Amino acid sequence: MIEITVFKEMDMSRTARISGNGTISFPLAGNLNIAGLSVPEAESLLAVKLSEYLVKPQVTVLIKEYGNKQIYVLGEVKKPGSLQIPAERRLTVLEAITLSGGFTDLAAQDRTKVLRGSGNTSQSIQVEITRITKQGDKNADIYLEPNDTVYVPQSFF
Repeated sequence: MIEITVFKEMDMSRTARISGNGTISFPLAGNLNIAGLSVPEAESLLAVKLSEYLVKPQVTVLIKEYGNKQIYVLGEVKKPGSLQIPAERRLTVLEAITLSGGFTDLAAQDRTKVLRGSGNTSQSIQVEITRITKQGDKNADIYLEPNDTVYVPQSFF
């Protein structure tokens, strides 16, 4: 949920709910896709659209309420459970494991998986943690999406 204010146009100011696909509907601007935009980027997009009808509109966007953007960390971590994805930035697999207290002594770190999606579109993504931690390969540390599950299996030894 966001609050949109148009300076000196109080009748245009309102609260808008962002749809599941990242769009909002706003008078004069129509349907706008703001998925993945920062607050300043969303303000700029709205101002550009409104400038077709208003002279130099000044738009302010305030995040009133965050949607449910959770991920789950399960298996061999010290504090398994759900984590809220910060709205202001993205969360990686290693960050999620760290926020969950780190690995237990029984963790098979290099068999860590991210389970993404559901039904016919589900996928399992292997994450080699030692490539990140010992070799410094930050590209191996993938970004998590809402409702992802990070699963750390138990080692056989």
